[in-house]
Amino acid sequence: MLRPLAGGAGTFEVDAPTISAVLDALGAEFPALERRLRNETGALRRYVNFYVDGEECRRLDGAETSLTDAKEVQIIPSVAGG
Repeated sequence: MLRPLAGGAGTFEVDAPTISAVLDALGAEFPALERRLRNETGALRRYVNFYVDGEECRRLDGAETSLTDAKEVQIIPSVAGG
């Protein structure tokens, strides 16, 4: 669902110290993608999950979660149905 906003790519290599810095880098290249990941105040959107090496970042330090030793960040939109 987010790939079309990222030029169709499913993976990126970004050298950044935090989730927030990763989103800054992605947002600079794909502004429409950033609007789907962060709200008007820059906070992570509730319906998008951000995982750092398999652990949800909201259980860590949120957008300021350190990526110093991280190998992978996954951004996964929530899916709802009715």
